[in-house]
Amino acid sequence: MEAVLTSISTVALAEMGDKTQLLALFLAARFSSKFQIVLGIVAATIINHLISAWIGVQITNWIPGTWVNWVIGASFIVVGLWILIPDKDDSEESKFLKSGAFFATFILFFIAEVGDKTQIATVLLGANYHSVLWVTVGSTIGMLIANVPVVYAGQWLMQRIDPKKTRIAACVLFVLMGIAAILYPAV
Repeated sequence: MEAVLTSISTVALAEMGDKTQLLALFLAARFSSKFQIVLGIVAATIINHLISAWIGVQITNWIPGTWVNWVIGASFIVVGLWILIPDKDDSEESKFLKSGAFFATFILFFIAEVGDKTQIATVLLGANYHSVLWVTVGSTIGMLIANVPVVYAGQWLMQRIDPKKTRIAACVLFVLMGIAAILYPAV
């Protein structure tokens, strides 16, 4: 149960202000079927996070135990600094929009999650809890907690959130988490 609850809270927190929230807002404005958008998010997240949790479990077999905290800490710091760089519009994505709400969401969310901070968090959670199933369940729920409200009430939420301040706050949080992982390794 700890793996599920920690995965939910970690991924939901990591997802706040993320590019996939902006993608959810964009898709909600583009397509009328909010339910298909949510299904696309669920499908993409399950597949992406299942692979990520599995990789995390495997990492503990490949990296010596004394290095794991350094790798985790450095990853969080790099992701934190990466957050400061605003995402660029990718014109290649427009071809996927012709596929309909579900397929466009599935494809774009899957692609957006590759190398994303929530994917890295899921890898780290898999490494920590050695559970592909429960980390995937928790991280998927966390992703839905962060993105479903944006799909249904996105315009209202986005008018009240300053993206620049959110990126700075997320950067600071991830850098602090990285430093903490290095200085205070989990037992």
